[in-house]
Amino acid sequence: MDQHKDRVLNFTDDSKAKNVGGVPPGRPLILTINGGSSSLKFALFDRNGPSARLQSGRVDRIGLDAARWILTQANGERQEDRLVDAPDQKAAVYLVIKWLEHTVGFGEIAAIGHRIVHGGSRYHQPELITAELIDNLRKTSSYDPDHLPGEIALIEAFQNRDPDLPQVACFDTAFHHNMPRIAQIVPIPRRYEAVGVRRYGFHGLSYAYLMEELACVAGLEEARGRVVLAHLGSGASLVAVRGGHSVDTSMGFTPTSGLVMGTRTGDLDPGLVRFLSRAEGMTANQFDSLVSHESGLLGVSETSPDVRDLLARQNVDVRAAEAIELFCYQAKKWIGAYAAVLGGIDTLVFAGGIGENSPEIRRRICEGLGFFGIVMDDGRNASDALLISTDEGPVKVRVIRTDEEVMIAKATARLTGRPL
Repeated sequence: MDQHKDRVLNFTDDSKAKNVGGVPPGRPLILTINGGSSSLKFALFDRNGPSARLQSGRVDRIGLDAARWILTQANGERQEDRLVDAPDQKAAVYLVIKWLEHTVGFGEIAAIGHRIVHGGSRYHQPELITAELIDNLRKTSSYDPDHLPGEIALIEAFQNRDPDLPQVACFDTAFHHNMPRIAQIVPIPRRYEAVGVRRYGFHGLSYAYLMEELACVAGLEEARGRVVLAHLGSGASLVAVRGGHSVDTSMGFTPTSGLVMGTRTGDLDPGLVRFLSRAEGMTANQFDSLVSHESGLLGVSETSPDVRDLLARQNVDVRAAEAIELFCYQAKKWIGAYAAVLGGIDTLVFAGGIGENSPEIRRRICEGLGFFGIVMDDGRNASDALLISTDEGPVKVRVIRTDEEVMIAKATARLTGRPL
């Protein structure tokens, strides 16, 4: 069989049936779109009912040779998992639209909700997408050129398919909007604050969901305590939370700062700008490409930005081993920093693709933190239990599977008339 054909989604007439994948016929649906740095997640929700996911999927490892199309049923069982050609987000959204057209049908979709990484200083609540909002996002694109143009393109791809379909923007910066002022200040001349230069923080949809779930599984008292949330994926950040509110977070003006990530440096000595400009004649755009797309775990390992690949190679490749060690070391430093900010930690939560699925990474991050109460239970950690610390340890260490799509679906349904 032609190898390329194996990597293209093909649909037969049978796949056009109204009830494909368990989606009920004749009922309005909410579609959520969550474009990340290396994935495009989507999900369908019943607009008329509770927050019940009917179908979900993702295009994973976008930009890599082994990009995958994965569909999951409402019960969590994997329905499809195949290789696809997805060199960029544009190709990924084409796959989603093609799947929708041949299975669910656009006539079943009532509204689309999008995760928008950066709302700038203007947007800190979900908003119906209008021409004015898109125009403002274009003006804000210089804040986050790695995400906003692509997110605008996703919105426009669906507008081109159905101009009358309402769409909602949900902003990842919103959770941190009311951080203490001292945590927002960027230490450069104050005149730049007038044009929106401050620390914003990101992964807010994930953090909002995690705080809701923490209250459900552990009780309101624990959720109102001193909490550190670690969203660890291809993009990674941590947040210190007290009384349910963001106190400080590792990402700042852009998602490039903070903890080392898949292809991003995290925090970096600004003197490198001058050094690389003089040594290599590097321009600002070239520097941005370096620190956003060529660095992080990829730059250190010289092989892959994916923790799964690096863990598999760490015993035979010192570069992969050092990349993993650097990631865990920096995450540990941020946890220690937020213990100081909060005056101690009551709860540490791991989430995100790495945080939820890698017992080894969680173990290595928590090693040596027993002095302020983090004591892991190896058996619980190995089984991805909800509570992975010992019963005797004063700090509760938990694994909670985040769900940004649920937050997007709720906001989209609320703004389009039927709250989930």
